[in-house]
Amino acid sequence: MPNSSLTKVSGRAQTPEGEDCIKINVTAIPEKGKANKALLMFLAKLLSVAKTNFEITSGETDRYKKIEISTNADLDEKLEKLWENVK
Repeated sequence: MPNSSLTKVSGRAQTPEGEDCIKINVTAIPEKGKANKALLMFLAKLLSVAKTNFEITSGETDRYKKIEISTNADLDEKLEKLWENVK
């Protein structure tokens, strides 16, 4: 969710297709890719992975995005913990 007062993980949601996802609010405005850039920077910091390893594979102009993370780091535990802590 762009243009929020605080960049944060704000809960779980479902896409229109019924897929589970994590809802993240960012303070950046959805203009010229600013919100997307803020989202990827937030995820990079949250998961301790370089932001260059993140790519939006679909939904670049949509509120629902699919993001690919290409790294050798084992993220399974971090992602599982993130999912468990999100309500």
